[in-house]
Amino acid sequence: MDGEMSITAVPGVKVGHFTDLTALTGVTVVLLEAGAVAGVDVRGSAPGTRETDLLKPTNLVPKVQAVMLAGGSAPGLDAAAGVVRYLKERGIGYDTGVAKIPIVPAAILFDLAVGEVKHPDAEMGYQACLAAGPGPVLEGNVGAGTGATVGKLLGINQATKSGVGTWAEKWGDLIVGALAVVNAFGDVFDWKTGRMLAGLRSPENGKLVPTMEYLRSMSLTAFRDKMAQRRPDWKQGWGQSTTLAVVATNAALSKTEITKVAQMAHDGLARAINPVHTMFDGDAVFALSVADPELHGGQPSNAGPVPGGADVSVVGALAAEVVGRAIVRAVEAAEPAGGIPAASQLA
Repeated sequence: MDGEMSITAVPGVKVGHFTDLTALTGVTVVLLEAGAVAGVDVRGSAPGTRETDLLKPTNLVPKVQAVMLAGGSAPGLDAAAGVVRYLKERGIGYDTGVAKIPIVPAAILFDLAVGEVKHPDAEMGYQACLAAGPGPVLEGNVGAGTGATVGKLLGINQATKSGVGTWAEKWGDLIVGALAVVNAFGDVFDWKTGRMLAGLRSPENGKLVPTMEYLRSMSLTAFRDKMAQRRPDWKQGWGQSTTLAVVATNAALSKTEITKVAQMAHDGLARAINPVHTMFDGDAVFALSVADPELHGGQPSNAGPVPGGADVSVVGALAAEVVGRAIVRAVEAAEPAGGIPAASQLA
């Protein structure tokens, strides 16, 4: 992906991946070496996260130095230690007066049903940092999206391969970009046309069938019977989902404002994924204000105008747009892996 149309279009943002194509897992790091004001909004009901409480507007730490996304389920959070080590070696972090402590919020997804059972570790996180740069961002089967899949109502064997996607938009001086790792329980749609791109595949013919359409084809009694039986072929994959996104902007925003942007950015998930925010997803959106001092005279905007004469509502609206587009790109760029076909094979 051209850096001008990816999250790295925002000055000060670098992205790096570590990809394990054998185990089909990996790590994606968004590096912010100059720091960024950050917020987060978690709406999925099966999240795996690290250092998200400190992003609340009422809490102390003003900036973060990286956001890490990884596969491997909860143990994959260990990869954040490698990101911390990378930053600490370079003297980057929150200055406590005694030492600089890198602040690295993180989130994971479940990809253990695809490839080998392997959890990203600190060395993978460190290597992702070494690979980070401000240029083009690789999409598809890379980093945290290496083992990502979508459409898991009937288990992993009827799912479609997904991955990492990114997109950015500019409006005058304002830039808003997003990176998404799409491992959703639901299906992915081009919301502008209504066309299903990836997700549940029919057990009868392997063709795409919307999850909600499949559910509606069953009687409520039959669905309850399936749930009561807890059959492995029905339940496998239900707790193995999550869509993670990082939004970045050059607008100078406070913690309260950037948290609002994270909330509005979830509309991008709702446009592109159905169903979304289920009990089986750990959906989380991080939002970052990486302000360009030249556009603000070195001062944050707090409330009021941001680049392009917009305001927080406009930044949030654009965030939803770029997140939705990044999600679409994640399935469009994915390749078959682990015996699971990609959208390109199902068109």
